[in-house]
Amino acid sequence: MPIAQSFRRVQAAYAEDEQRPLLGYLASLCSYGVLVGLATAVGRHRGTRLPERFTAGDTVLLALATHKASRLMTKSSITSVLRAPFTRYEKPAGVAEVQETVRGNGVRHAVGELMTCPFCSGVWIAGALTAGLVLAPRPTRLITTALSAVAASDWLHVGYDAAKN
Repeated sequence: MPIAQSFRRVQAAYAEDEQRPLLGYLASLCSYGVLVGLATAVGRHRGTRLPERFTAGDTVLLALATHKASRLMTKSSITSVLRAPFTRYEKPAGVAEVQETVRGNGVRHAVGELMTCPFCSGVWIAGALTAGLVLAPRPTRLITTALSAVAASDWLHVGYDAAKN
């Protein structure tokens, strides 16, 4: 049985009449795997050794930076230009954020879901920042510190506004 025909059967059994972009998800997973493999190959080529452990400070910076970067990528008004080929604007969604719906089919739809879901994009961003901490720790710490500061600043703005009311 040809692979394409087998894939169509799996897709039909999985989602019946609903259109789910399984091929797009597969392309996304393969892309992520290729990028992880590429980072690993670069590290091996350079002779980079994995750290024995990450510090608690690195982990906190990574978590805050991943949170902020994923919100910027998936919800920020200013980055809507990056999402526009894959989404449709719906309405404002809070402070400097927008709500969008995914459009298109297949890979386009899967990319749209990745670009509008902070939980989904967080995996990619955390992976990139973690690779950065291993392959280029100084610039990555600079980036994670700046993103973490912006995340903390956002919460201070929200708290300040709440305290005024």
